[in-house]
Amino acid sequence: MRKTQKISFSNAVIGATLVALTLASLARAETVLNGAGASFPYPIYSKWFSEYRSVNPAVQVNYQSIGSGGGIKQITARTVDFGATDGPMSSRQIFAVDGKILHIPMVLGGVVAVFNLPGITELRLSGEVLADIFLGKITSWNDPAILSLNQGVKLPATTITVVHRSDGSGTSFCFTDFLSKLSKAWKAKVGSATAVNWPAGLGAKGNEGVTGLVKQTVGSIGYTELTYATQNGLSFVAVQNKAGNFVKADVDSVSAAAAGVEMPKDFRVSITYASGENAYPISTFTWILVYESNTGGKGKILRDVLKWALTDGQPMARELGYSPLPDSVKARVLKAVEKIG
Repeated sequence: MRKTQKISFSNAVIGATLVALTLASLARAETVLNGAGASFPYPIYSKWFSEYRSVNPAVQVNYQSIGSGGGIKQITARTVDFGATDGPMSSRQIFAVDGKILHIPMVLGGVVAVFNLPGITELRLSGEVLADIFLGKITSWNDPAILSLNQGVKLPATTITVVHRSDGSGTSFCFTDFLSKLSKAWKAKVGSATAVNWPAGLGAKGNEGVTGLVKQTVGSIGYTELTYATQNGLSFVAVQNKAGNFVKADVDSVSAAAAGVEMPKDFRVSITYASGENAYPISTFTWILVYESNTGGKGKILRDVLKWALTDGQPMARELGYSPLPDSVKARVLKAVEKIG
């Protein structure tokens, strides 16, 4: 009896040991990629990385929404496997990097001016008027400059509360790049960058913070990525484009902004205030930043994830309010991704 019990016990131990070894082997086989950066593409990146997990369970991709400035800092310091930004790195930033970084465009999106005026859902503004609002020159909603663009709309005498990003942000780069093209005063006093010295208003962190603050502040105006505006039920401005038309951001008007822009070899390009009758003027690509050479076999895995997102993942963009890459651009980007190793 004792001998039988001993054999039985040994089999149980062996079985448990095999299970433990199998689980440990599976755990070792899993590759984890960590990325951080822009909040602008966070909804689509979350969707992609979750879906990719079901396609390839051996790869887990984590992404933190910390702003484009944070993404650039972390990829420069190599504390993440990839960064993300809505404003391309400057030549100075690229020169400071130890290694070659590729800008990989993933989708396009629109930056919208969201506002909180009870009873008013439609509003037209030009780039010049937007600049004067964010400069603190226009301080009330019934200012003649706003009224002249919105005839028939009963705008209140409510004081305007400006809301802007407090962190380094590609969304800010896109917005300030647009304002700099339309307003000499803005270009001279503030300029365009991921982080600027704002002349007026309240700061909030991330697209999430801006939408939250605008939503709770009557009389406020801020700027955020289109998806955050629609998901939070915020009204946003129809902005005057280069052709003189007032256009609201949607998948098609953002795509129209990219149609007439020549893409450079390194994919670093601005498409704000682009030509086109239906082009939305505050549009941008959003980029993943990745080293051309990577260690530990992660280059191939990064390459596979990006290729999947640029092919099978592209149709998911429309569902979340982003514009897929034009086919001509996508073909070139896929060739660039092949260089990652």
